[in-house]
Amino acid sequence: MGWHGTLALRYRRHEERTLVHDRHDGPLRVLRSLHPEGADVCHSVLVHPPGGIVGGDLLDIEIDVEPGAHALVTTPGATRFYRSAGAAATQAVAVRAATGSRFEWLPLETIAFSGCIAENRSRFELAPGAEMIGWDVTALGLPASSQPFMQGRFTQAIELPGCWLERGTIHGDDARLLESPLGWAGRAVLATLWFAAGSALAESRRDAMLEAARDAMREHPLRSTAGASAVQAQVVVVRALAPRVEPAMDLLTRIWSAWRLVAWQRAPCAPRVWRT
Repeated sequence: MGWHGTLALRYRRHEERTLVHDRHDGPLRVLRSLHPEGADVCHSVLVHPPGGIVGGDLLDIEIDVEPGAHALVTTPGATRFYRSAGAAATQAVAVRAATGSRFEWLPLETIAFSGCIAENRSRFELAPGAEMIGWDVTALGLPASSQPFMQGRFTQAIELPGCWLERGTIHGDDARLLESPLGWAGRAVLATLWFAAGSALAESRRDAMLEAARDAMREHPLRSTAGASAVQAQVVVVRALAPRVEPAMDLLTRIWSAWRLVAWQRAPCAPRVWRT
């Protein structure tokens, strides 16, 4: 039997302030909730004290963002799926954002160790008028430590009901996917960033966010393996392949900063925990 950890967060607007109420069971909790950029935005740092997720573990995170609230959720370090003896390890995130709310899901990278059997699921339900920025950075193995992703499997699912659903499973021995130029092309890191809304975005806003993303890519070291698209009226997506985590996070942070200004007229305020 593994750990079963649950964490429920509820963000609400009280006068000019976003407040958070949390409830947890097991090894998953809020380290701190802060207001570094003013009372109207609440930053929360989630921690998992065991330091990794192993076979049999199940972590459930449920987040409700009430009307008018603005929440930013991050982590102090990577989410690690370790080698399994046979049982699956699962992390499931479910977010419900109400009309007029804003939500930012910005965890640090997820590392799939060789031999893991893991599933990482995220579902974001956005009411009309709600908006979010989210990212996911998946790193396979530890190539810098000569520990590539050679065996096991990792399943990733990201869903915005009604407008975007993707699900894929990567097997460590699938050289055709991992080495092909039509797949991961020998890179170990896949980064995804998105801006999404509960109703169709105005074409001018979508174009402005695409332009901001492409401007950030133009002079970046990952410019040849990154791209931005808006094939659905409610979502703008950026993808990038990288040999390691640091350049991928750098690119996503630059675009996130630009999108905040373009979409919300709010200056970026990087969580302090990213610098510690």
